[in-house]
Amino acid sequence: MPDPGLSSPLQAPPAPAAAPSSPSGPPSDPFASALTAALAAATAAAGSAAGSAGSTGSAAPAESAEASSAPVEIVEAAPVAVSGSGLQRILRGPSGLGTKGLFLVTEPPQPAAVEQAVQGLVERLAEPVAEAAAPVVDVPVEGVPVPGLYFHPIPEPDPARVAEVSRRIKEWAVDEVDLFPDEWEGQFDGFSVGRYMVACHPDAPTVDHVMLATRLMVAENAVDDCYCEDHGGSPVGLGGRLLLAHTALDPLHTTAEYAPGWAESLGADAPRRAYRSAMRYFTEAASASQADRFRHDMARLHLGYLAEAAWSETDHVPEVWEYLAMRQFNNFRPCPTITDSVGGYELPADLHAMPETQRVIALAGNATTIVNDLYSYTKELASPGRHLNLPVVISEREGRSDRDGYLKAVEVHNELMHAFETEAAALAASCPAPPLLRFLRGVAAWVDGNHHWHQTNTYRYSLPDFW
Repeated sequence: MPDPGLSSPLQAPPAPAAAPSSPSGPPSDPFASALTAALAAATAAAGSAAGSAGSTGSAAPAESAEASSAPVEIVEAAPVAVSGSGLQRILRGPSGLGTKGLFLVTEPPQPAAVEQAVQGLVERLAEPVAEAAAPVVDVPVEGVPVPGLYFHPIPEPDPARVAEVSRRIKEWAVDEVDLFPDEWEGQFDGFSVGRYMVACHPDAPTVDHVMLATRLMVAENAVDDCYCEDHGGSPVGLGGRLLLAHTALDPLHTTAEYAPGWAESLGADAPRRAYRSAMRYFTEAASASQADRFRHDMARLHLGYLAEAAWSETDHVPEVWEYLAMRQFNNFRPCPTITDSVGGYELPADLHAMPETQRVIALAGNATTIVNDLYSYTKELASPGRHLNLPVVISEREGRSDRDGYLKAVEVHNELMHAFETEAAALAASCPAPPLLRFLRGVAAWVDGNHHWHQTNTYRYSLPDFW
């Protein structure tokens, strides 16, 4: 992965302060115009549906998001088109005896409800963004963003919640799963995983919910560090280790004779102990569908590990497009995909499985993973051996200098971010189901929190001297 019984819940933190101001886009902004047009079209369509049905009810409104009048400069992309018949089937819900209570939307949405629901995501995506300028002399070293990177600044996460999550996760790591030897304690603390997960999940109703994501994040990094990277990892034999670890997430169904051997193996090393425990907590809180979705995305992650390991064994430098294909699997996707579980609700499987939703999730995962490549660049260069990251691959495959390869990687990230936001807005307008709108906002919040953690974690990361 990219280099990074429940107790009584705490009260939810207060609403965060407004994000710091940042440069705004031009007055005539194509993204804002596209959102306005999409919103009008969705409202008109809903009004037509409501009028033809003669309904007087309304759909449940989505939660509102903090708004900003600052325009956003985003590259235009073709809008997503959700097929009418498929969308109507999903929104209509199941049919037949005993299915009345399973409907996602019981009546055609009213224009005002659709406008409110879509506007929630529109406002989230229209919040201030930053195209970071080159650092100046009086800017503190800590927290300097990658110059030129497109991102949304966020407030510092709630310190009381961060402290509680940090306390609980270390207690879990030390007392429940015996995750690391004493000499690694400084690295564990420096990872600042409590601050990371609180920043990424601002809508989590309790600390218990944040802990679901925090345990899984720590377990995933334990597998990466101990199996793949610099704490005993190696590409040799990685497939066998990953397969056995994956059975801690996706249990082995075998005969009575051989089941005890497998069960005993789950405690054989720290990564498997962490996977087993973190997944047990998760499955106790999540639905069966959410748990299966997570297992699927973890299989994707492990496939990406194996591709990178195979290239390492053969000393292969992939083409840029090949590297990006690997990074679509070896990336952060399992983290934002559980945003509904951590938020205490569920995105129905049909809505999650739509190609449009899958594209939005994939773009978010790809953009956040390139953020990791950019911030961990100097850390990886200082490590033994050759580490593949996007700047290195671009430099080698396109004959660019180290600086130009890095700057081109920034451009790739920005294009992925623009595509993610444009596609998310189009999906919200074409399919304004409240759980989908909330999920899209949750994924966007994860993207922002992920960048904030990378930018401010100077224990792990520093920027190259390219400006």
